[in-house]
Amino acid sequence: MDNTKTWPLFYPCFIRVHPWLNFVFWVNMVSFSVFFALGVWWLQQQAALPDLPVLWPLAACALLIPDSARLALNIARRALILLCAFLLGFSYSAWVAQARLADSLPDEWQGQNIALTGVVAEMPRLHERGLRFVFDVESVQTEGAHVPRRIQLATYDGDTKNPLQLHAGERWQFTVRLKQPHGTSNPNGFDFEGWALERKLRATGYVYGKADNHKLGDVSLNPLFFIERLREQVRTHFHRTLSDAPYTGVLVALAIGDQSAIPQAQWQVFTRTGVNHLMSISGLHITMLASLAFAITYWLWRRSVKLTLHFPARKAAAIIGLMVALFYTLLSGFEIPAQRTLYMLATFAAMLLLSRTIALSQMLAIALLIVLLVDPWAVQAPGFWLSFGAVALIFYVTANRTGKKHWLAEYGKVQWAMTVGLIPPLLALFQQLSLVSPLANAFAIPLISFVVVPLTLLGTLPWMDWSLHLAHQAMSLCIWLLQTLDGLPLAVWTQHAPPLWTIFIGTLGAAWILAPREYPLRSFGLILLLPMFVIEPPTPEINTARIIVFDVGQGLSVAVQTRQHTLLYDTGPDFAGDADSGNRILVPTLRALGIRHLDMLMLSHDDTDHVGGTASVVQALPVDLLSASLPEDNPLRNAVTHFQTCSDGQNWNWDGIKFEVLHPSIESASISKPHDNDKSCVLRISVGAQHMLLVGDIEKLSEARLLQQHADELPATLLVAPHHGSKSSSSEDFVAAVAPQYVVFTSGYRSRFHHPAPEVQQRYTDHGAEILRSDEDGAILIAMDARGLQVERYRKTHRRYWTHEAAITQ
Repeated sequence: MDNTKTWPLFYPCFIRVHPWLNFVFWVNMVSFSVFFALGVWWLQQQAALPDLPVLWPLAACALLIPDSARLALNIARRALILLCAFLLGFSYSAWVAQARLADSLPDEWQGQNIALTGVVAEMPRLHERGLRFVFDVESVQTEGAHVPRRIQLATYDGDTKNPLQLHAGERWQFTVRLKQPHGTSNPNGFDFEGWALERKLRATGYVYGKADNHKLGDVSLNPLFFIERLREQVRTHFHRTLSDAPYTGVLVALAIGDQSAIPQAQWQVFTRTGVNHLMSISGLHITMLASLAFAITYWLWRRSVKLTLHFPARKAAAIIGLMVALFYTLLSGFEIPAQRTLYMLATFAAMLLLSRTIALSQMLAIALLIVLLVDPWAVQAPGFWLSFGAVALIFYVTANRTGKKHWLAEYGKVQWAMTVGLIPPLLALFQQLSLVSPLANAFAIPLISFVVVPLTLLGTLPWMDWSLHLAHQAMSLCIWLLQTLDGLPLAVWTQHAPPLWTIFIGTLGAAWILAPREYPLRSFGLILLLPMFVIEPPTPEINTARIIVFDVGQGLSVAVQTRQHTLLYDTGPDFAGDADSGNRILVPTLRALGIRHLDMLMLSHDDTDHVGGTASVVQALPVDLLSASLPEDNPLRNAVTHFQTCSDGQNWNWDGIKFEVLHPSIESASISKPHDNDKSCVLRISVGAQHMLLVGDIEKLSEARLLQQHADELPATLLVAPHHGSKSSSSEDFVAAVAPQYVVFTSGYRSRFHHPAPEVQQRYTDHGAEILRSDEDGAILIAMDARGLQVERYRKTHRRYWTHEAAITQ
């Protein structure tokens, strides 16, 4: 059915609702929504917010052009309306962003004790040392302090004898210490600051354990807090019923959308087999539950003549089905796929109540508009593109096709469309494809959707614990089958991040392949997919090194890439639970750059902030050689087949780049002692007259040895400061001997260690060094050849309007 032919059927009902909507429905709703979304997306790419008073009138320019019977004027009006949609999306999201950014924590109140009262807004989640939760601030007792309305807090059990027991909806008085949202900034890395802005979290911090923190008597009656309390009760019930069962976290995610309890190892299986979209409350689950409510209501309503005469059964069933969908969406945490389904069902129900018809594509377009009106930052989430893209693909391959096929053939067609059509976004977002995904989804979709989910939802009801045990058994079978597929050779294709233009070409190619059978040269679409796979990021030239000093917070990791080799020096810290700098920062960046293996992994010493990501790196990337200063009993020595202890005198040349180990001495390297900063591997990287020094956490004793043994080899163009700029390092003689043009301090934002020490930073400044700090500048990208160094501050050159730039104070 042609979408445009349905407009006369339902267009008048919108005009009666509000005449201003006339211009929206004057053109195809799908086009308007797409251009509105493009405007929203374009705003999120900006480094600064625009001047709205100029753009708002421009957004309404199309309304000034009168209707005309002339084709040219009609085409011009439609084109201007699409421009209007783009500008409206751009301007609206800018207006929302300005309002949200205005609610911020002042610089002077960072790190200060602030007494406040509010409500635990979401169910608390466990971390290794306590709880993490969202807190809605109602009042501030500290005089002169300003605190944003919504903040994220953590508790630490070691700070008090009696750990706080918190629950959603409770009202508490806390003394807190806050800071402005600040995350790491790396190529292809997670943007914590954008994530926090989307969730209205305008400050983060912790509850000061030594203060008088106490629960107030009343509980908030806000309906949203009631939903959160219900979600928490369901989670508690699941954990109490299933105890330590391995897949309890998956069932919790399927019931209430809380994915935090799913272990990283299980997520890896789901991702590698392409079924991770099923391990949360998806649109399919909500549609299934709403359809069940619709069918039951319709069947019961028709049994009553009085009810049917008073109100049509189909319309009553639509209202009940929508209410069930709304409740389940709220219970699931209101994530984007659930929102999209809810708004589509709401549009369907509205059209049914108005006795109008609507094309499926227009229903999806309305859902797209509402999602972006509610949350303009949704375009930053992978789930947004995958959710709307998947539904659009289903409509594309099933709508307007002649002939009726068997349901199994239709199911196969949809799975084929998902496999081919999602290749471009999956490569763009994750740089990997599951080659076993079609087979995995063939059994996982019906097993999870029609067995596990219904049994799980039954288990939320009183006296239905047996249902949870059955659901867990079914989930165990599903995961066993998925693990079998995951163990197959070539189960996953991983690669570099494809250039943006190849994504657009690949999307066109996928649409061409999935076009109707009568469409000519459909196989030509395969050629359009190829650039995403074959056009790789350029590697450095001979006698050139590409270096990344990662922003890993309080820790260190540096990647050095030459023409044909890659070295990784340290792997940064272990964050919490299954999260570490390896799987959160290093692997995504290295994979996006097209680095498929490491020729050498050098671990300077065994401090956690230098080796915390090693296990994740070794698991994701083959490593030829591990060179390290580690005690003999350290298990990381066995993480790689080939191991050597780093020591003075080792050297090699890769593609014209010279590498030399200057420290520790051969004698001290053989002494096994844990957490010995002075045994850190010191690596000198050289090309021509340009040198770079990586010195780990050496302290003044090791600096004195280097001055005595390698004085001529210490001068460097760039130095990664020893021990993050601690007072125990960077002696006056050492700084003078190195005399760097650039010095990089790798430190966490407002770290409890207060690195770098102000006097150390001043010492380098006095010797003419340009200061680079990972907490201020993000990752430091360096191109090094015989002519010199080109240095890029990633946080500065890839900033968005929400990027944090507060002054650093110690």
